[in-house]
Amino acid sequence: MVAEVTDASFDTEITTSKVPVLVDFWAPWCGPCRASAPHLDRLATELGAKVKVVKLNTDENQMVAARFGVTGIPTFLVFKPGDSSKPAAQHTGFADFGKLSGLVKPFVG
Repeated sequence: MVAEVTDASFDTEITTSKVPVLVDFWAPWCGPCRASAPHLDRLATELGAKVKVVKLNTDENQMVAARFGVTGIPTFLVFKPGDSSKPAAQHTGFADFGKLSGLVKPFVG
């Protein structure tokens, strides 16, 4: 399942996670964001409890996006369990299942 996070809930969601967290920075008007969404859903389903997948709407939550220098969307950031200070991996632009899977696999136990 892909959960929504906000500027207010972001740090708590990351720091309390016992598994890697993949964050999708997106906006409803973004075509590549919408095209990546089914692949993100598939990743969340297939990896289940091995990874936490969340989405952050950059139109409504600009503070976290600015904090990590997100200037293009979609941007996908991977955070190690419990560490919201810096991403461990990043990809900007459309991402299919293979790209997303490859992004998180090094961090999945």
